[in-house]
Amino acid sequence: MPVRPIARMALGAVVVSSALLEAAPLYTIYKIDPVQPTDTSGTGNGVSPNGVYVTGFSSASGVNRPLLWTQGGGTQALPPVATSSPTRPFNIPNAVNNNGVVAGTAASTFFGSSPLPILWKNNTAIPLPLPGSQTLGRAYSLNDAETAVGSVNGGSLEQAAVFTEGGSNVMTQTMPNGGVLKTAYGINNAGRIVGQALDPNNAAVTSGFFIDPGDPAATDIGALTGLGHNSAIPFGVSSNGKITGSSSLNSGSGAMPFLFVEGSGMTQVPLPAGTTTGQGRSVNADGWVVGNSSAATSIPFLFDGTQSYRLHDLIVNLGSWDLVSGTSNAAFSISDSGVITGRGLLGGAVTGYVMVPVPEPTLFGGAMVVLPVLLRRRRV
Repeated sequence: MPVRPIARMALGAVVVSSALLEAAPLYTIYKIDPVQPTDTSGTGNGVSPNGVYVTGFSSASGVNRPLLWTQGGGTQALPPVATSSPTRPFNIPNAVNNNGVVAGTAASTFFGSSPLPILWKNNTAIPLPLPGSQTLGRAYSLNDAETAVGSVNGGSLEQAAVFTEGGSNVMTQTMPNGGVLKTAYGINNAGRIVGQALDPNNAAVTSGFFIDPGDPAATDIGALTGLGHNSAIPFGVSSNGKITGSSSLNSGSGAMPFLFVEGSGMTQVPLPAGTTTGQGRSVNADGWVVGNSSAATSIPFLFDGTQSYRLHDLIVNLGSWDLVSGTSNAAFSISDSGVITGRGLLGGAVTGYVMVPVPEPTLFGGAMVVLPVLLRRRRV
């Protein structure tokens, strides 16, 4: 992770005492260019654990165009899904692995009608097989083995599922209380899957779970009971098994982001100042969490294990970016190297972004020299 200098700007070299290394982390923000110049909005949905690949989409009326982004190559268009009856022009890549393989969902409407789980691989869109007699499915995450997870069916019949090119299956394990696993939102390379389940004793309660390969039943991760919560939804799992998501009362009221570490349990992730509710969307191996918090607008944030910051305040080349005024602002994913992706306002338009940590400064005998080139990059 980046060393965190307190200096934000410099005219010459800035020397900062090593005692100040715990200041806010700094980032350079990059625009994710749209697939077509006429596309009117964009989103970065997933970054690979190694920080090399970012996936998302750009949108125009009646279509979401899938894409893959790298810092060296910029935006690469991914092929749309070639299906009929109905056609599915709304392509939403949700995750990308360390090899640049992407998983997501293609749907017939903006609201996700008639969804199919999709793998984008070798510049080809591959509909993943559905288990049994299922006709609907969604993919939210995948690992380097190209195992994707998500759900099949919908409504009260929705059930967590695992998808591969060779075959797919519904997750038939249950919670310790018998609750059905409804949706799987994350999987890591060790095969740990996280998601949400029903509580058979209380229809208002959503239980968060993790399950490791070979486990006969899922593990309930609990909720932030100190806040009076009884529900949790895990959205992300790190490469070493840490989990983040949203804890609430009865699956809605007073939602707060959490970090769950096996053996230590669930702790509250603090919200940035001025916000009242939030959710964690992604966590890396160091326990850094990104997510979204709310006041009058949507405020994406970063928790560095000690403190939470508005992403807007960490950008050294802010320019016309605005990550505090819009209701669509979001942070969806963070890599083990600290790369973040999401969406914000650029010149007033909803635009996908990638935030890259400012390179580590050079340490000289207990003092830190931050060269001005590291603090004044202006690429958007």
